[in-house]
Amino acid sequence: MKPSRDISGLLAIMAALRTPGSGCPWDLEQTFASITPYTLEEAYEVVDAIERGDLGDLKEELGDLLLQVVFHARMAEEQGAFAFPDVVEAITRKLIRRHPHVFGNARDLSPDEVKALWDDIKREEKAERRAEREQLGLPSHEGGKGFLGGIPAPLPALTRAQKLTAKAAKVGFDWPDATQVIDKIHEELDEVKEAAETGRPERIEDEIGDLIFAVANLARHYGVDPETALRRTNAKFERRFGAIETALQEQGRTLDDASLDEMEALWVAAKNRERAPGAS
Repeated sequence: MKPSRDISGLLAIMAALRTPGSGCPWDLEQTFASITPYTLEEAYEVVDAIERGDLGDLKEELGDLLLQVVFHARMAEEQGAFAFPDVVEAITRKLIRRHPHVFGNARDLSPDEVKALWDDIKREEKAERRAEREQLGLPSHEGGKGFLGGIPAPLPALTRAQKLTAKAAKVGFDWPDATQVIDKIHEELDEVKEAAETGRPERIEDEIGDLIFAVANLARHYGVDPETALRRTNAKFERRFGAIETALQEQGRTLDDASLDEMEALWVAAKNRERAPGAS
């Protein structure tokens, strides 16, 4: 079997890997649940390649993510549920339905009108799926009932917080000004301090959760994706801490040899270098 640019080649490889007796023992023992962590990991690696601007890596990571789709589809086919062509048909049907301004008669719409139309069609689709599941006697798969239902529970917590507040804002349950959210953050921070004084871990956790939720809401008000912002800050922290370690190694020292003040001074130096004109 040779590499191929045709999707049928990938499907054939996956089928071979999952063939009892001649396939790969590891692939054969996998289930939907067991490869779910890999599916999430590959999606994040796609995002990482995009954020680094590395198109070579992006090509590789998109392939890895596509493999996850093919893997899930193959297992579903083995169970007689659906196959990869059904996945393709489902997404093409959805895209055609959700773009009547491209494939239908709804022409000359503004971006806001397109978004509103997309949301209306998406609600119709969810209602149809809900009715189908009820008819088949299947339990609801939506995150909850009511207006906020339908926001998937497995989403990263910051992303879900942003989506919850955005949906609530659609019916006016929102601060009209970002400065009011900042005031709320100060209020939540004071409550964290009060909780810390009690020494009760469960209350401290609760108040820190409220604080993070408020920060996610502030990010939404400023049009910032909180997950992206935090990933960039994580990378920045790693980069600057690495600069501390490198500087100490050049002095023939280790992190354990340095005082907090020394490490702080090296941190500030790394920060200043990053902010200097012409810094990459």
